[in-house]
Amino acid sequence: MNLGLLGKTAVITGGSRGIGFATARQLVIEGANVVICGRQEDTLMEAANKIEKETGQRVLAIVADVTEKADCEKLIMSAMAKFKRVDILINNAGISSTNPFMDISSEQWQDDLDLKLFAAINCSKAAVPHMQERGAGVIINLTAISGKQGAENSMPTSISRAAGLALTNNMSKDLGKFGIRVNTVTVGQIRSAQVERRWKKDEPTLTWEEYSEKMGEHIPLGRIGEAQEAANTIVFLASDAASYISGVSINIDGGYSAVL
Repeated sequence: MNLGLLGKTAVITGGSRGIGFATARQLVIEGANVVICGRQEDTLMEAANKIEKETGQRVLAIVADVTEKADCEKLIMSAMAKFKRVDILINNAGISSTNPFMDISSEQWQDDLDLKLFAAINCSKAAVPHMQERGAGVIINLTAISGKQGAENSMPTSISRAAGLALTNNMSKDLGKFGIRVNTVTVGQIRSAQVERRWKKDEPTLTWEEYSEKMGEHIPLGRIGEAQEAANTIVFLASDAASYISGVSINIDGGYSAVL
């Protein structure tokens, strides 16, 4: 299937690791120009070099803190300066932060919302005018199944992710008239640097496959998902193959969630 991504430009926040990295690599393979950002320059450049080594194509790596509005604007302007267009924005930056309600400080609430909600808002506001000029664009917000299905000790992440779901739905209504599609993927247990650290700390004698199966006992598909599996869905949503899909949420959780 021709995904229609050749020559398009995609910007991915949090693109140096995990789902963001896998998505960046897959978009490059599909022929897109890719811009990744992150806060740690060494990790970011290592990711960019790895993609170039694997694909033969360079990605543009921009050091940026997307909790800062000015950095969001710098990221999009850097993409425009290099490639003259922004077709796809993937708001992926974020980490899982979970604690009991009474243990969360006001500063932790604000930090989580800044990273997972306002970063998506500010990056989108910077990108949308350029998409409007072309009469087309795609925005994909990464959220989590906890935003649909709260659990004990799941805040503040579950709250910021629920806000991200509402943001996606409302943005799709406002921006559809400009030819801009807005969707979200809600991820469950996916292999990431954070998950790997937990594996090596808690179960160092197990192989990854053994650990994945153990942690996946309550997941219908019986294992933790791989970052590439999430990337495959994100790339599809970013492509022309999904040209009539907007305002939806797709669970990438191995069937774990009780909600659609």
